[in-house]
Amino acid sequence: MEGARPQEAPLVRCPVCMWELPAAHINSHLDGCLQQQLAAEQPERSPQPSSKKMRLCGPPAGSSEEQEGGSGPSPSPVFPLFHKGRAAAASLGAPGRAGGGDAGQERGASPAPGFSEPGGRSTALSGETVAQKLEGKPLADKLRPDTLGDYVGQEQVLGAHTLLRSLLEAHEIPSLILWGPPGCGKTTLAHIIANNSKKNGTRFVILSATSAKTNDVRDVIKQAENEKRLFKRKTILFIDEIHRFNKSQQDTFLPHVECGTVTLIGATTENPSFQVNSALLSRCRVIVLEKLSVDAMEAILIRAIKSLGIQILGQDEQHIGSANGSNSKSSESPVYIEEKAISTLSYLCDGDARTGLNGLQLAVQARLTAGKISHWTSTQGSSVDGIFITEDHVKEGLQRSHILYDRAGEEHYNCISALHKSMRGSDENASLYWLARMLEGGENPLYVARRLVRFASEDIGLADPSALTQAVAAYQGCHFIGMPECEVILAQCVVYFARAPKSIEVYSAYSNVKACLRNHQGPLPPVPLHLRNAPTRLMKDLGYGKDYKYNPAYKEPVAQEYLPEELKGMDFFKGRRM
Repeated sequence: MEGARPQEAPLVRCPVCMWELPAAHINSHLDGCLQQQLAAEQPERSPQPSSKKMRLCGPPAGSSEEQEGGSGPSPSPVFPLFHKGRAAAASLGAPGRAGGGDAGQERGASPAPGFSEPGGRSTALSGETVAQKLEGKPLADKLRPDTLGDYVGQEQVLGAHTLLRSLLEAHEIPSLILWGPPGCGKTTLAHIIANNSKKNGTRFVILSATSAKTNDVRDVIKQAENEKRLFKRKTILFIDEIHRFNKSQQDTFLPHVECGTVTLIGATTENPSFQVNSALLSRCRVIVLEKLSVDAMEAILIRAIKSLGIQILGQDEQHIGSANGSNSKSSESPVYIEEKAISTLSYLCDGDARTGLNGLQLAVQARLTAGKISHWTSTQGSSVDGIFITEDHVKEGLQRSHILYDRAGEEHYNCISALHKSMRGSDENASLYWLARMLEGGENPLYVARRLVRFASEDIGLADPSALTQAVAAYQGCHFIGMPECEVILAQCVVYFARAPKSIEVYSAYSNVKACLRNHQGPLPPVPLHLRNAPTRLMKDLGYGKDYKYNPAYKEPVAQEYLPEELKGMDFFKGRRM
């Protein structure tokens, strides 16, 4: 220690080595303690520049660090000064504050069960039996890949020689907005970035916009500033469901992303053009993730099935024999699944890996709970006994419609646009398909009916004036009886509109009128005097209504100008002057 410790002096605990010493000596001790810690880091990082980031955990087992001026027990493991995560508190045997509030946490040093070890080697799920392997976390979380080598799908973004993959492999992570449908791999990609950042000494903090508050974000940013100033260590902040933050909350990130205090990674299922501030969007690169293909889904499901020790029916004798051998250590009967069941599940989950894995888990758990031993004859002529999972069991385990549709999001506008364009193109089959996609996905039928009213005048117009009557009648019918009875009313109206002749004459003419008003230079022309009404004597004396020709009083057509003088001879239907 720095000197003799007076018995009566108040003691203060050093936040680095956790030793208690007099308050008067804390500042000088802290300076030396930090320098000693930085010096201790140099041997471990000799192949790298000295400015590299500090490690997240304490010194290796068996090592010790001397005190500054005396003897005493070995201090607790060294940890970063501003690390407030639960992992640091647990290593000290004392309670600690979670960094960034309850909603934030730093990634621990050890991966969750089922994650692959660094280097891409997948670890087996814990437990001897299938039932034990399914206990605890959902299967989708247990089997979340931890390296890019295990990441399945999204080849257009993370394939070989792509820009993002090159940046991830070089540990140069830019600020990103990951946009894609549920279950496409946004959070998984964030976990892979977290795993890579730990190897590079970068902090990785996770917040969820569904539970985090603005103060939580500010706490994380404050810690990131301290880490960058004291330890030259970068911080990556992952915000799940970032569209849940309002505009003012998103503004909190702007200066800190701009100056590089934090690298922001946001995940959203909503179109960032509408849900993320344009200023924040300009500072981030938007990565668009698509639905997983059927082949990718099948690969994910097969990997999960193999991790559980379940055998696929239809394989050769050797695989069936290995299944019996692998389950002989426990009292549980061997579990088999049909190839057709895997294929069906790959199609029905609609590119959502989380839905597919959870549906598989429910189907397996239901069959294990039932515990019925069935008899099956393989294609090789041999017969086996065990628990079999068929296509019907998988459908039952899915337990939901596989139609992806978001009534308030991007899919809502995509489908109504497809319906509108299909009717405009006179494709009655496509029109019915998009109508069914919307209604079966839970769309409000009155919304569709209102769009049909608009279509009747915009695209059919005077080519079939009764179309507007059809649309209004369809809206009233939907209002009267609701779903599901009104679906056939909308279907009839949609097919009528698809087959009807089309005319945009009125729509184009009115658009020309609006353009004329917008582009007019100077004040708008006044209404001609002969077209003005003259209810008073003064107005008549001013010339209102003078020389107006009342058309019904004439047998022949009346030559009379109705447009202002500046627009005389203008034909809005042809878009030019006569």
